[in-house]
Amino acid sequence: MGILDRWFSKKSGDNSQPGEETRPTSEAGLRATPEEITRRIYAQMQIDYGLRATILDIRHMDRSDGQVKRIHRKVARDTVKGGIVLQQADANETIAKEWKSFQRRLQLDRVEKLKSDAQGLVMEGNVPFQMVIDDQRNVVAMVRMPTETIRANVGANGRFIDPTQAYIQFDMLAGKEIARFALWQMLLLRFDPDNFDDYGCMGRPFLDANRSTWRKLNMANEDLVIRRRMRAPLRMAHILENASADDLNNYRATVEKDQAHGAVTDYYLNKKGSVNALQGDANLDQIGDIAYLLDTFFSGAPMPKGLMGHIDGMARDILEDLKRDYYDEIDVLQDTLAYGYAQAFRLQLLLRGLNPDDFDYTISFAERRTETLSQTTDRALKLKSIGMPEGMVWEELGLNAAQVQKRREWERKNLDPYPNEDPIPTSQVVKVTPGNGRKGESGTSIAQH
Repeated sequence: MGILDRWFSKKSGDNSQPGEETRPTSEAGLRATPEEITRRIYAQMQIDYGLRATILDIRHMDRSDGQVKRIHRKVARDTVKGGIVLQQADANETIAKEWKSFQRRLQLDRVEKLKSDAQGLVMEGNVPFQMVIDDQRNVVAMVRMPTETIRANVGANGRFIDPTQAYIQFDMLAGKEIARFALWQMLLLRFDPDNFDDYGCMGRPFLDANRSTWRKLNMANEDLVIRRRMRAPLRMAHILENASADDLNNYRATVEKDQAHGAVTDYYLNKKGSVNALQGDANLDQIGDIAYLLDTFFSGAPMPKGLMGHIDGMARDILEDLKRDYYDEIDVLQDTLAYGYAQAFRLQLLLRGLNPDDFDYTISFAERRTETLSQTTDRALKLKSIGMPEGMVWEELGLNAAQVQKRREWERKNLDPYPNEDPIPTSQVVKVTPGNGRKGESGTSIAQH
């Protein structure tokens, strides 16, 4: 066992002596490489400056390029579409009441809050939530902290050294730590980490690997503008044979003085000379290199370039396939964010003295896909046609099945003019017609008998 191994063994509470073979156990965690051990030693004293540089680059791209800004905004907007909802298999008034109060205190019913969290997850790759609790044992806020100032206090095995000091926040200007957070005080959501089981492995921004391509694309666009300004105008070559320097200067001053008052098309010479037109660059329409860089940039972006308005040379079928892949990415982002809100609500129930495992509920986003209302309804009808339970169909629509049933009973008691009479039995028939929908998909129709 080397010096670094013995150092981390002491930090992790390992009492093995030098020369003894250490066997992996269920709590040993990861088998770290020597390079990883060295990196973790320095990580105990500072944050990940590589991740900080990446985040700063992404923020600069977002502020300086409207295309990147639109990518981040669209992904965040599609992620929080419909808002966050609580779904219960059996209606429980206690859970429903706690959720409404929790949602109102944390402003999870406001799209600005949800969009800000989703945008932070896309741009920074991580969302560190600081849990704020008041004197009445209520979670009153989930404050999103800057990712580049947070470091996980883990050992070489990727596990927390001390759960009471799981995360450390650094002051970038002073170069020292300013706060420590217990594991329950900070919830770190990570998007696409290199190793999920390593708690010290941070997530990655969505466009982190596109930075070099973006720089090349930005440089090529600027070069294109400069080239057009320098080589596109028509120029005139004035040739005066055997003219002295004074004659040439006088002639130039006269011509440039006349050009200041407007375009001059005729020149008059009293000695042998000529005025020749020099054509501009005839290849200014050739931008194949920029088109290539644009395709390269969007090949690593979460969405196809067709959704951003670049539709040249893209077939509709290919666009549909790329959109499905984009929707899958949105689902991952929704699951990651919803897990964070669910963990915060779980803490709220524990503070209230309630065991979350005793209740059957889920917290998710209302709309799992970026579909229109007609497409969502069509999908629900298809699920009903194959015999899926009605409650699951309502959940597929993003609604709480228990609340729907409760509202239905309330309307029957309060709005039905004949509440004591049995309703006329009706049956709904859903038909699925293969090949009758758009682009060869199945069409649906519903009839009531």
